[in-house]
Amino acid sequence: MSDNAPLRDEPSAVNASDEPLFRALLVPYRSLGRRGFSILMLGFGAVSLISGIAFLMRGAWPVFGFFGLDVLLVWLAFRASYRSARAREEVAVSRTDLSIRKISAKGVVREAHYNPFWTRFLVRRHDEYGITHMAVRGEGRSTEIGAFLNPEDRESFAGEFNRALHTAKRG
Repeated sequence: MSDNAPLRDEPSAVNASDEPLFRALLVPYRSLGRRGFSILMLGFGAVSLISGIAFLMRGAWPVFGFFGLDVLLVWLAFRASYRSARAREEVAVSRTDLSIRKISAKGVVREAHYNPFWTRFLVRRHDEYGITHMAVRGEGRSTEIGAFLNPEDRESFAGEFNRALHTAKRG
């Protein structure tokens, strides 16, 4: 076999217009990590236990149970928050396709594809809060993007996404 012969297992070249100009993975922000959560719950549990024992020693035994209940409720609320943090959105822009892939916290996947040339990026702003809503509209439908992002992340995403969309349209 000669050195110039093409290999059969070699993947075909990807069309340059299909190469992504922009890719983003959007995930909900959680300011408290797992370790911080453990420390917070340990501290909160200790304070509740000490307070509950103090009430128990004074004869107010029903209050003791309520101190345990508030710890349980806070733990459940954080657990629900961390579960919802599993949601994410994958956004990609190429010259021929704008892809939005939403994965819910339960793992349900929804995808939307648009032709970038016929797509509009809509941004709703509030004077005090900044960007409050972002969506892609085209082909008679609309898809919201980054609803769970904080205002600063919305601003940076909107700028980069808008530049990529304009680049794809100029292509």
